[in-house]
Amino acid sequence: MRPQKDYSFIRGVCHNSRAGTEEYLREIGYARSIGVNSFRTWLSYRGWQRDRDAFIKNIKCFIETAYENGISVMPIIFNGNGLDSETLSDEWMRSVGDEYVRDLVGELKDEPGVIMYDIMNEPSCNDYIMKCDKSERAARWERMNEFLRHYCELVKSLDPDGTVTIGHTYSKDLLPSAEWVDVISFHDYLESEARIEHTYEEAERIASELGKPLINSELSCIGRANPYEQSIKAARDHHVGFYVFELMIRGYWGDIHGIFYPDGTVRDPSTVTAMMGIYRNYSSTRIKPNPNKEGKAEEALRRLERAMNDSAEVFRHRSSSSDEILEAAEWIINLLEGAELVPMYDPPRVKLLRYRSMPEDARDLDEIKDFAYSLAETLRRACRLIM
Repeated sequence: MRPQKDYSFIRGVCHNSRAGTEEYLREIGYARSIGVNSFRTWLSYRGWQRDRDAFIKNIKCFIETAYENGISVMPIIFNGNGLDSETLSDEWMRSVGDEYVRDLVGELKDEPGVIMYDIMNEPSCNDYIMKCDKSERAARWERMNEFLRHYCELVKSLDPDGTVTIGHTYSKDLLPSAEWVDVISFHDYLESEARIEHTYEEAERIASELGKPLINSELSCIGRANPYEQSIKAARDHHVGFYVFELMIRGYWGDIHGIFYPDGTVRDPSTVTAMMGIYRNYSSTRIKPNPNKEGKAEEALRRLERAMNDSAEVFRHRSSSSDEILEAAEWIINLLEGAELVPMYDPPRVKLLRYRSMPEDARDLDEIKDFAYSLAETLRRACRLIM
């Protein structure tokens, strides 16, 4: 695809999946449901070396299936994370790297679904750059830039109508490679609004000086104080196309990254709404929820009290009493979760559903009572009830 002047339309996610599978089609459906229009995906020259035909078939299927569903793809040719420094040598580039890139681009240059090529993901995020002696840093970074320039030029020679970028770790890394790319690309995992604004200003300045479009090709991480809603809003506010890391919650990064679980449920609905340009109200105009406005909190507490008292009757059937307690607990949970009065990273409904899934004779009645009592105390405090 020819370079464009503006990529602010990109609402992307980083995503790798097994092309040609039902799982991949489901994931495309999840992406489309929240307005995703582009995937950024990692390739590996090692995979190409192991089985060239399978590698090419997989990436073409990935791209073509996404394109059929209105989603473009940015393939990442090299990955700076975990970089093997041997790949920067002239010998490796001549014997492996050039052949890999020629084969890959030769197969993809006529694919309309390729929005651009990412020459390398995060060139500075590896031991070669980050853990070397400071006296060697400049020379190593120069060598890295020689590698990047070579492959920018090679890809452009193979696909003159194609578009190239480099997904830099930080905006401070953008020079000098900003001269060689069609699209300037940086990543944002910064910890505060002020730092996020600074990195956008830095990247926007460089893009403006060179007259090139700008994208943020990785953002959002709950483990780096870079929440999805905040980072997505910043990209949209700056009219910069973006790729959230990542679509799926699974694998190594599952505890701090991702939007969808494999079954299509989500971790945080605010991520989904942010993708759509809808955000939580953090201003002083916010109206706090009142779960007892119509007396439902008091009614729920009375219902639980009756269920707890009934369960203490000597001749009452145990399973019936546990069901009644859980029913009353659900009323309380609905009020607490609906008004966001409990942490939703571990919603109490999870435990409720676990208890209900147990056979009657496997339920620990005392444990259920403790659970329900704790919920009642939370609701009582939140509504300032004395009863």
